[in-house]
Amino acid sequence: MNARLTAEAAFRQLADGMSRAGTEAFFPALVEHLAAILDVDHVLVARVEPAHQAQTLAVWSRGALRPNLRYDLAGTPCETVSGRRPCLYPREVQQRFPEDALLKELGAEGYMGLPLFGLDGTPLGLLALLRNAPMALSGLEEEILHIAAAQAGAEIERCLANRSLLESEANARESERRLETLLNHLPGMAYRGLNDADWTMLVVSQGALALTGYPPAALIHSREVSLAALIHPADRQPVAEAVAKAVACRSPFRLIYRLRTAGGQLRWMLEQGQAIPDTQGDALYLEGFITDITEQYEAQRVQEAVTRVASAVTTRIGDDYFHQLTRELTEILEADAAIIATLEGAPGAAVEARGSVPLRLSTLSAYGEARRLADYPFDLVGSPFEPLAESREVVIRERAQAWLPGVDGHFAAWVGRRLETTRGETVGAILVLYREPPDANAFATSVLRILSTGAAAEIERRQDHRRMQQLAYFDGTTGLANRVRFMENLQRMRQAAERAQTPLALLLLDLRRFKEINDLHGHQLGDKLLAGVADRLQGAVVNGEALARLSGDEFALLVPNASERVTRESVERMREVIGRPIHLGRRTFALKVSIGLARYPRDALTPGELFKAASIALYHAKRDEEGVCPFSASMTHELARRQQMTERLERAIAEDALSLNFQPQVDLRSGRLTGAEALCRWHDDAWGWVSPGEFIPLAEERGLIRPLGDWVLQRATRQLLSWRQAGLRLPGQLSINISAQQFADPRLAERIGMLTDGLPPSAIALELTESDFMRDPEQAVATTRALNQAGFLLAIDDFGTGYSSLAYLRRFAAHSLKIDISFVRHMLESEHDRAIVETIIAMAQALGMKTVAEGVETADQAATLAAMGCDEAQGFHFGRPQTAEAFAERWGDHLHDHHQDPS
Repeated sequence: MNARLTAEAAFRQLADGMSRAGTEAFFPALVEHLAAILDVDHVLVARVEPAHQAQTLAVWSRGALRPNLRYDLAGTPCETVSGRRPCLYPREVQQRFPEDALLKELGAEGYMGLPLFGLDGTPLGLLALLRNAPMALSGLEEEILHIAAAQAGAEIERCLANRSLLESEANARESERRLETLLNHLPGMAYRGLNDADWTMLVVSQGALALTGYPPAALIHSREVSLAALIHPADRQPVAEAVAKAVACRSPFRLIYRLRTAGGQLRWMLEQGQAIPDTQGDALYLEGFITDITEQYEAQRVQEAVTRVASAVTTRIGDDYFHQLTRELTEILEADAAIIATLEGAPGAAVEARGSVPLRLSTLSAYGEARRLADYPFDLVGSPFEPLAESREVVIRERAQAWLPGVDGHFAAWVGRRLETTRGETVGAILVLYREPPDANAFATSVLRILSTGAAAEIERRQDHRRMQQLAYFDGTTGLANRVRFMENLQRMRQAAERAQTPLALLLLDLRRFKEINDLHGHQLGDKLLAGVADRLQGAVVNGEALARLSGDEFALLVPNASERVTRESVERMREVIGRPIHLGRRTFALKVSIGLARYPRDALTPGELFKAASIALYHAKRDEEGVCPFSASMTHELARRQQMTERLERAIAEDALSLNFQPQVDLRSGRLTGAEALCRWHDDAWGWVSPGEFIPLAEERGLIRPLGDWVLQRATRQLLSWRQAGLRLPGQLSINISAQQFADPRLAERIGMLTDGLPPSAIALELTESDFMRDPEQAVATTRALNQAGFLLAIDDFGTGYSSLAYLRRFAAHSLKIDISFVRHMLESEHDRAIVETIIAMAQALGMKTVAEGVETADQAATLAAMGCDEAQGFHFGRPQTAEAFAERWGDHLHDHHQDPS
């Protein structure tokens, strides 16, 4: 499935595609949405004809609809699907069905087909998905497919029923019943109503209850409430005028408005409908469908707001940044005032008595009554904003009685959020205030949540050094043995168990809800809670058991002589002492624990394998309501595959069994080749082509990313030197991705110089993602400067997806920004993505940096980027990744260098 989609988003897209039921657009929309949701190259829906032929109803291929076609089922994978059962051919489908010309034309590698049935089980057609690469489906994807297949079958049946409508009145009633069933299961409300002032409902689908909070009977004939009365007062007149205009023009109408539900919530609705005239042609009825689009609409508003603020403050730093930010916030959020302040400790015994750190707010910028307000400091406790001392995010909806110096009167509502650094330390607060309570607070909280990261980074003038002084063998917070001591104890006790021929149990304990407590009450209280839990656990240890704190809220217990009874007693003892309420000041906490356990020698023989088995069991215990899970061999299947892939990848690196592909980078103005990006590929003898999206994250997880990165640098160097010996010279640089683990090497510049020996440093451009740069910004500044001094060029990859601040961006010694593919892909359709791309280009130009757009697939995208001032681009429009031989053949004219320098 498309990686950027959540399950909720996928089902919402599916519902959107199916909402066109009853129209000619249904099947085209369905195949288009399925292609986008499931990330496949081709989707078709077909009706099976009596002559063992299939007539397509919609065909989606390579991003566009294709004309429908009729084809024989014989000798095709569709023949194995039609009227039978789903069939999956994960790979080599062309070889299985060599007579199927359509497979060859589409270039299909994997195939998934589902039969389409009517409500009575009659075979009607088929739904087929094809991918130009091997295909595998997750459980969620299969669920989506079966829903789509059921809907497509219902739609084909509905079409057949409509065809028979003229023949039989009985068939018409059956078709109406099916349509009503379909509408009642769609996410939204279908209706028929009178064209009157109240929109008196005559027919309402069952979706009314979920949409409005009122059952259908309450809306029909306005028995309890009319639909018009639920519409926000400010929206009623515009809605009525829009409907009247559509009725007059005899055209459908499309409305977006706010609706007050039975529970008092204000939700955004999308209504699509049309007027149904009587015999005289007057609009007697209105029919349509209403869906709740609150989440999409609010997300769009948030994106627009953030883009506007980002455009306004991008070029500003220091106090000017905060002054502009508060001003923009008041306008965008329709607030009456806004504050950004630092939050720091201050003397105050009263607060200490409450068990909290004394806090003091000092405003950096305050804006209200269309002017800047004077800065001032005040104690947080005792002020109207005191709830921020306990909560990261606070919404006071009414009767706040908040005030600001220099502003007359009080504010009835406010929304605030603490500003936290990348290390989770609170450095400030951001607030917006309202004279009158706003209709909804979600918009303000979402905008503040996004902008708080940038504001916190701007407040954070210097990085605090990490005080991670951990004792050699004991944890400073709890006094228990730490991980190092625990591993020594595990080794020692395992050897003792082997000598005595007795079992040894390892229990891993994880406190449930601890993160929630930490977030709500702060780390200081969390540490006290951990210390209290550790004291209880230590007091419950018996019979030579060894206890340790491994990390965070995870503890470990080693139990010698661990028979079934002894192990069970240890587990119950730990659960009992943790389950007793813990009192800290005025607060009482009731904790639960997840316990994963494994035993030597039954589950594992070595200390490492025993710890691994217990960790796997703990992972399952966290998902289990009971919270206790012994290890079983079936849990290792997934781990075994990952281990096997790790071993194969390590062998492939050692045996030089990987390969490099090269994707061109092109000047958007001249069309000339300006460089290329080296991309690693792996073909395994047993598994075939392994996706980089699978083996590269595995390499990072299993410690292979550094040798893999070294291999890429060495192979790229060999290829460039080979080209040079053949009289070919790559213009510009060859871009090579550097992982975060490689980037953490303080001697990275020296190592890369050794691996690329023989090439001038200017022939290489090193790419690191924006998120990796910001993992440790100060270290990134030092490393990038060292690489720059060594002569290597640097690019910030996937720019726009991380949270880098302008202050750090100016300090990074990077020569170019690579605009992330997610913004380029949708910039022609989305004004928001377009604005983000323009902002990145303008920012790069202001900093003297080059811009390279990723994922350019069309000429229109290339032309638009060139008009925006983007320098270079790469993507399928210019060329797919190719082997070195194919790349040299394709771009040979550009590789011939008639002005070669002697280097």
